[in-house]
Amino acid sequence: MRISARADYAVRAALQLAAAQDSGPVKAEAIAASQGISHKFLEGILNDLRRGGLVYSQRGGNGGYWLAKPAGSITVADVIRVVDGPLVSVRGVRPPELAYSGAAASLLPLWIALRANVRQILEGVSLADVASSRLPAEVAALTDDPAAWTNP
Repeated sequence: MRISARADYAVRAALQLAAAQDSGPVKAEAIAASQGISHKFLEGILNDLRRGGLVYSQRGGNGGYWLAKPAGSITVADVIRVVDGPLVSVRGVRPPELAYSGAAASLLPLWIALRANVRQILEGVSLADVASSRLPAEVAALTDDPAAWTNP
């Protein structure tokens, strides 16, 4: 699985909004500067998040962006899906829509298992979890294995 720059930036922007949830609207320029993201690129991402119902926006001097729901009710998966679509696809196709035969027949269950694991992690972690540095125990445990941090 590959996390696109767009998805990475969207999650980072959403986390900035989660961290400022009680402070009112946050300007796109402030998010861009704090995260080192191109302002122009970020505007497109924020518009996607707005259209996806995850953020609200307001124009004007007191305007900016804020989360449309509490950070605890928005998962990392929600953000990624809004900007990139399905969490796992094979050649742009969702795994249940694939069919394999012969020696590759058992490949489909492998892709389904991969999707299930990705969903379990990304749907199980809210913006509030990440913003507060309190990942769920089962997710944090996966990082305890030193092999998780190395490139094979």
